[in-house]
Formats: sequence, structure tokens, C-alpha cells
Amino acid sequence: MSHTPFKSPTPITSHTIEDIARSLGARAEGDVAIAVDGAAEPASAGPAQLALAMDPKYAAGLAQGAARAAVLWEGADWRALGLQAAIFVARPRLAMAGLSRAFDPGPDIAAGVHPSAVIDPSARIGAAAAIGPFVVIGRDVVIGTRARIASHVSIAEGARIGADALILQGARIGARVEIGDRFICHPGAVVGADGFSFVTPEKSGVEQIRETLGERATLDPQSWIRIHSLGTVEIGDDVELGANATIDRGTVRATSVGSGTKMDNLVHIGHNVQVGRDCLLCGQVGIAGSSRIGDRVVLAGQCGVSDNIFVGDDVIAGGATKIFTNAPAGRVLLGSPALKMETHVEAWKNIRRLGRLFTQVAELREIVTKLGQKG
Repeated sequence: MSHTPFKSPTPITSHTIEDIARSLGARAEGDVAIAVDGAAEPASAGPAQLALAMDPKYAAGLAQGAARAAVLWEGADWRALGLQAAIFVARPRLAMAGLSRAFDPGPDIAAGVHPSAVIDPSARIGAAAAIGPFVVIGRDVVIGTRARIASHVSIAEGARIGADALILQGARIGARVEIGDRFICHPGAVVGADGFSFVTPEKSGVEQIRETLGERATLDPQSWIRIHSLGTVEIGDDVELGANATIDRGTVRATSVGSGTKMDNLVHIGHNVQVGRDCLLCGQVGIAGSSRIGDRVVLAGQCGVSDNIFVGDDVIAGGATKIFTNAPAGRVLLGSPALKMETHVEAWKNIRRLGRLFTQVAELREIVTKLGQKG
């Protein structure tokens, strides 16, 4: 296998206001030939930066900064704000996606293969790939074209990774893992560790409690025997995995993640879990083994999903929701245990009224007691 020379990264380039507006599908006015090489908050923006003032509440900051051009809300008077040019957007967060992409230089991973990388001769590295320092790539690995792999990444035997992947520092890709195109993997993430799966020779205390919902016949000693993970992990296209997130391999079949799904830092996907397409799993979400998550599911931070249940398409769960039973498609959930959001809100309203209710009941008891004494 031939290695291309190790080269320095490409410098950051600037963009004209006209080019930026065209890429965003937005309208621009003023001196659209002004070039900028970055974006900043209005108060700290310099002459070569594009100020982000997409809401009237940020307008005052423009006078404190030195930006010549800004992204503004529709209807803003850019001349009165002291600007030479402006881009107008209707949906600020969507505009941010395009702007951040334009100005993000990406990680500093030089083209070619770094001399310190250890690559098995049987591995196949796609054209125009960039492999950083101290990367280890195992036997029969396949890396797609234009992949970028940062320092200290390890990719175990038989793994297959698609085109345009970006795998950042210290990530670990396990054996036989299959990943689609345009995968983004942040530092420290692990794909393909063994599942957390153990069994006892006799019926365990956990099994007894599940059957009886709380009763245990005896408290006998027990020891755990490991169930090895023979399956792997299969990930679709355009998936993003946050820092220190983990996806465990399946026991026999593969753990799977559908195309377009995005996972935040510290998300944990247990063995045999199936996650659908275009899901959004926020920080510290945990999904226990063999559960199925439908398409377009949103789980906010610290949500938990119990094992062996199904969460339907388009479910949205608020922060810290704990889902212990199947959730039908389209349901909006909140709380622990998870309830329909409106039911949860009403229940907490009632809980907040309990103190007043107890006081009223005490007053009524006193009145009834006095009436009884008079009778």
C-alpha cells in the first residue's frame, strides 16, 4: 500500500458578502464585494468579520464592534445601524448552519498518511484520505475516499468506513463495524465495545423482581457470567457521534443506527438497540439493550429508555424523561415514569396544590368537629 506525502493543511479563505448570501439563498444589500474571513457576535466583530445580529435584541452590539457587514433580520435598516452591507435571513438558526459551515476551517489533519501511523498492509485506504499521527488501522479495514482521521484513533480489524468520514482524536472503532458515508465522530467516542450482558447460573434477584414487581423469595449469593458479544454495529450515512459517546456491539445480531441520526456527547446505545433515521439524541441519553427507536425521535438530555421496548416514530421526550414502556408514534413525553406531556404538567400542578389542599381539609375537619360537638 503506497502512502502519499505528509503535507501542511490548507489555509482559511475569505468569502464575499455576495457569495455568502448566494450560498444561504438569502438577500444582500450594500457593498456586497466586501470580503470576510469569519463570523462573530456584534460587539466583538472586527472589520474582516461578519456580525451575527439576526434578532433586533442584538442590534445595540453593532455600535460596540467594528463590523462592516452583518447578518440581520428581515426589515432591519442596515444603513441606520452603521453598516456598509447586510444579509437578510428569515430563519436565523438555518442561516447559522450555512454560515458555520462556510467559516469552519475543520480540524488540522494534514493530507496523506503521517509517518507515525500504523496501518496493516491488508487495509485499503481510499484516495485523498488524511491519516494523522499515531493512528492504528487494523487488518482488512476499508477506509473510504477523502476520509480524515485525526491523531490517536484506532480502527480494529474488518471495520468498513465510508467516504468523507471525519474521525477525531482518540476515537475507537471496533472490529467488523460498518459505517456509511459522511460519518462524523468526535473525540473519545467508542463504536463497537462489547455489550453489558451477564447471566447467573440460577435465577437472579433482578429476574425475580421483574416477575414479582418487588418480592424476592430468598437473598442467595450469586455470581455473574459474561455473555460475549458476537455481533457488530451498523451505522448509516450522515450520522454524527458526540464526544465520549458509546455504541455497543450486538450479542448476535448488529446494533444499528439509521442514516441522518445525530448523537450528543455521552450518549450510550446498548447492545442490540435499533435506532431509526434522523433521530436526535441529546447529552447523557441512555438506551438499554434490545430496545427499538423509530424514525425522527428526539430524546432530550438525560432521557433513559428501558430495555426491550419500542419508541415509535416522531416521539419527542423532554429532559430527564424515563421511558419504561412502549411509546406510540407521535407521543410527546415528560417525566419519570414518562407520561404524556399535558398529563405530566397537570399532575405537577396538582402536586403543588397539595399543601393548600391539606390546609383546607384540616380546616374542614375542625368545622365538622365543632358542628358535631354542638349537635
